[in-house]
Amino acid sequence: MTHHTLEATKEVFVPFFGRIVEVKDMTAREKYFKVELPKPLGHVPGQFVMVSLPGIGEAPISISCGPRNDCMLELVIRKAGSVTGVLHTLRPGQLMGIRGPFGNGFKIETFYGKDLVFVCGGLGLAPLRSLITPVIENREKFGNVIILSGARNPSEELYRDELKAWANKATVIRCVDSIANMPWDGDREGLVTAPIPGLNLDPSKTFAVLCGPPVMYKFVVIELDKKGIPHEQIFIDLERRMRCGIGKCGHCQINARYCCRDGPVFRLSDVKDLPEALA
Repeated sequence: MTHHTLEATKEVFVPFFGRIVEVKDMTAREKYFKVELPKPLGHVPGQFVMVSLPGIGEAPISISCGPRNDCMLELVIRKAGSVTGVLHTLRPGQLMGIRGPFGNGFKIETFYGKDLVFVCGGLGLAPLRSLITPVIENREKFGNVIILSGARNPSEELYRDELKAWANKATVIRCVDSIANMPWDGDREGLVTAPIPGLNLDPSKTFAVLCGPPVMYKFVVIELDKKGIPHEQIFIDLERRMRCGIGKCGHCQINARYCCRDGPVFRLSDVKDLPEALA
């Protein structure tokens, strides 16, 4: 192993520090963080970073902004454990450690000239925003764009204002499982799968991109199968159990694949036969 390779390997494990410039409550469990990094991150849509606090630990967090030339990074962090609980106490001006970007993301050129259907369930909108944003910004390079966004109830909907703004350039259908005495200005009550039967999709040029709770995938795929969308044209973003970010610890292993290294973005045709992938 050359000295250069050793240095590169070592560097992967050492976080650099970003300064928080903005924090916003998005829901009762999710906060938005805008972080200024020492240099541009250089990520592609669908990748993630490992976010750390010295002495506390680190957690994998999806990147929620599209590729950028500046030093800003946007994250949506759900309070789900000890590390994310402490991250939720941070304020502008404080630092967080960042490693990455990691993982296999989306090659945006794959979708040029194609029709796109995004199916986002709950927190799944955060990672898919990293692809939706550049698609909306370069709208003329794509065919029809449909965004299906689902949340459990109105209080858990992420990026509400952006969803409304994207509706100027794409078909946006906002769904909630239940309205339950909450004000709701969205499109329909029901699961995010409900609008799919009514969509007019051309299977020869439609690509579907899915991210949400694992239980969602099976039912979305059933509906897309009815539309004749080939499994090579369905991408899923599997966020699960990632610890190290580089396929060393084995926490995110699905059979012979590692979510952090081989994913988190997979073509359905590559993982549909792996028993754990869509469980």
